[in-house]
Amino acid sequence: MKVVVVGSGGREHAIAWKLLDSPRVTQVYCLPGNGGTACLEGCENVAIAATDLTGIGDFAKENHVDLVVVGPEAPLAAGLADYLQTLDIPVFGPSQAGAKIEASKAWAKALMEAAQIPTAKAAVFDTYEAAACYVQTQGAPIVVKADGLAAGKGVTVATTEAEAIAALERIFGGEFGTAGQQVVIESVLEGQEVSVLAVTDGKTIVPLLPAQDHKRVGEGDTGPNTGGMGVYAPVPWVTPELMQRIQQTILEPALGALQDRGIQYCGVLYAGLMVTPAGDPYVVEFNCRFGDPETQVVLPLLETPLIEVLSACVEGRLASLGALQWRNAVALSVVLAAGGYPGSYRKGDLIQGIPDAMAQGVLVFHAGTRWQDGQWYTHGGRVLNVTALAPDFATAQAKAYAGVQAIQFADCYYRRDIGYRILKSSAHKGEYNS
Repeated sequence: MKVVVVGSGGREHAIAWKLLDSPRVTQVYCLPGNGGTACLEGCENVAIAATDLTGIGDFAKENHVDLVVVGPEAPLAAGLADYLQTLDIPVFGPSQAGAKIEASKAWAKALMEAAQIPTAKAAVFDTYEAAACYVQTQGAPIVVKADGLAAGKGVTVATTEAEAIAALERIFGGEFGTAGQQVVIESVLEGQEVSVLAVTDGKTIVPLLPAQDHKRVGEGDTGPNTGGMGVYAPVPWVTPELMQRIQQTILEPALGALQDRGIQYCGVLYAGLMVTPAGDPYVVEFNCRFGDPETQVVLPLLETPLIEVLSACVEGRLASLGALQWRNAVALSVVLAAGGYPGSYRKGDLIQGIPDAMAQGVLVFHAGTRWQDGQWYTHGGRVLNVTALAPDFATAQAKAYAGVQAIQFADCYYRRDIGYRILKSSAHKGEYNS
């Protein structure tokens, strides 16, 4: 099979790497790819932007591609899956209508309310004045979200009214462009966050291993939100019983609500959840694609060939695939970011030590890198994901950070506490039954 992977981040590197695990996959094209996919055997980068719908379609047709896997949300929200379907090109990723579950938080809230999916109380506003008045009425803490796509940076968990008002000023002031034409203001949910990525063919929905992301830029979960600074999987306190509850009260009702709207949803439905101290799961957000950096720990633990899972979804036969198989291990990944991220940062710095890190047994997924003249250079805010697999979290953490220490580039920044919550609780083993 020839497969196109659309995107240029760590998620796409992990997807391409995992697809090439299967002898069924003979060639992967990454559009446009990054410095890691450029050096992946069996993979070829093609300089076509992820949002160039016509370019992607033409390339897939000309090269007789068997499947297109869409990584990022932006091309899905732009209608890439719809366009490819008009060309009879199989695609793993939802339609533009389905992608609204991420592209519009207000739309997603309405869907959750209709399906009686547990989520935070919310209100939607399209003017600064009305939103500010609501904040002053409700008080803090309170959550302020830009309605549209903002690369994981449009959410502020405000601990004071002043912080919430400042967030509204940024959003309505144009910091996030058209993504800030509306805001969603929510009550704060207390508990622990967990990411549950589920694959679906539009009829059946199957969760992957739960993962816990570290979204704040600073150690101890401080500072502004980012696209994710590190992650681990599975999450031992997410029991099979809790997963069954998530399946029955969140995943299946969401799929049913999409069906009720006439949306045939094929792809990943990502549920970002808050599990309260009482053990009740609430939806913080839905996303329409594989999570980043969650994919970089979930896929290395997957034993079932990824191409078999994606093909079953595209061909509408997920129910007959059987239970997914997982490695009896845990995975932990640390993000190496450019100094200044998630604000302004520099590109073009030489990266050294990646082979030394890999020699220690870690996986290095490239997120924002460029390969030029036999060297890797920084080319994004989140630069690398160093992922370690081990029998337990303490070993995985030590292994990942040993890999991190082998890598150098100017102004490299990373959190030194990835996995701290689970390590603080106990020395958990990587046992999980899907």
